[in-house]
Amino acid sequence: MDSDDKTDKVSDKAEELKGKAKTAAGKVTDDKGLEVEGRTDAAKGKIKQVGDDTKDSLKGVKDSLKDSPED
Repeated sequence: MDSDDKTDKVSDKAEELKGKAKTAAGKVTDDKGLEVEGRTDAAKGKIKQVGDDTKDSLKGVKDSLKDSPED
C-alpha cells in the first residue's frame, strides 16, 4: 500500500466521522437537514472505505496469482 492509499483511507474515515458528528449535532439541535446531511456524509465515507478495502483485496489476489507456480 502506497502513501496515496493511506491518505485516501484516512480521508475516507475522516469523512465518515465528520458525518457522524453532523448527525449528532443535528439531533441535538433538532435540525433535520443537518442530521440527514450528516448521515449522507457518513455513508459516503463508509462506502469509500469499502471500495478501498475491495481494491486492496483484489490487489492481493492479483499478487498471489502472479507469485503462484505455473503448471
